[in-house]
Amino acid sequence: MNDIRIKPADLIDFAGAVLRSLGVGADDAALVADSLVQADLWGHQSHGTLRLPWYAARLRSGVLRADATPETVLDGGAVLVLDGHHGLGQVLADTARREAVARAREYGVGVVGVRNSNHFGTAMYYTRRAAQDGCVSILTTNASPAMAPWGGKKKVLGANPWSIAAPAPTDGGAVAVDLSNTAVARGKIYLARNRGETIPDSWALDPDGNPTTDPTAALEGLIQPIAGHKGYAITFMMDILSGALTGSQTGTRVNGPYQADKHSGAGHLMVAINAEHLGPSADYLASVRQLIDEVKSTPLADGADEIYYPGEIEEHNEATSLAAGGVLLPDLTRADLEKLAAETGIPMPV
Repeated sequence: MNDIRIKPADLIDFAGAVLRSLGVGADDAALVADSLVQADLWGHQSHGTLRLPWYAARLRSGVLRADATPETVLDGGAVLVLDGHHGLGQVLADTARREAVARAREYGVGVVGVRNSNHFGTAMYYTRRAAQDGCVSILTTNASPAMAPWGGKKKVLGANPWSIAAPAPTDGGAVAVDLSNTAVARGKIYLARNRGETIPDSWALDPDGNPTTDPTAALEGLIQPIAGHKGYAITFMMDILSGALTGSQTGTRVNGPYQADKHSGAGHLMVAINAEHLGPSADYLASVRQLIDEVKSTPLADGADEIYYPGEIEEHNEATSLAAGGVLLPDLTRADLEKLAAETGIPMPV
């Protein structure tokens, strides 16, 4: 890996300019760019600017629509369903977040389903925002096939990640978790490939069904579920929440962001719960603080340096990257971005 760090603001400006050159509006481009660079800063480079060339290819082919406007399909007060018309996943997910929070403030809970969307980056990006708005939030999405159903040998179900975040008396204002139901998000295997690294043999099977440490073979084969049959069951249910319930696609009918010529068909479900509707905020925050303090004061196991509450490691990673001067991109990711810069005429930051 090179040792060139890029200032986050410069990388956001570059990504935003690339997106604008492909027809994305200024505000939407800024949101997408911020979500990708934030993922890089949090240490989730599998969902960071690595994905910008994929988005660009989909915008060029027209399967990802730069100018799509979400359409209300159903408005039931606390419940809203939107048709994203194949627009930018980040824009649609953040629209769902805002609508869910607004309805939670009025009704105590807001539920927003999104159909015909696309990959939206890290789910935590939106649930953290909802937590900072004072709501406990849950966000689900489905994805293109990556794993076989338990006992099978054909990719049918996606990683179908989900996130939960809640307001907290912390510097970041939230505790948050973001999980893939596969042993690892597929983007992390792409990242290992970009870094020229092997992967643990517990992550995936090659096309012949054998454990592999080769990321390329893993991408051609099957990614293992977390916790065996339990991970399969969770990802199945997330497909129902994200796809069937919202009127979007499910299973093998969902396509991935690395497929330049196919509509995604991904669906999302955003739930926001107004903490103030369930009791005094001071009592709630005191209870969260008590839990955080109890967890962090637990005696350390051998080899452990610190105990983190959910979401704290991302804050630590961001602070470390900023202190070091910015984002350090893998060589292949940087090369892909330089190629994109040449194609679009947008100078790559140095």
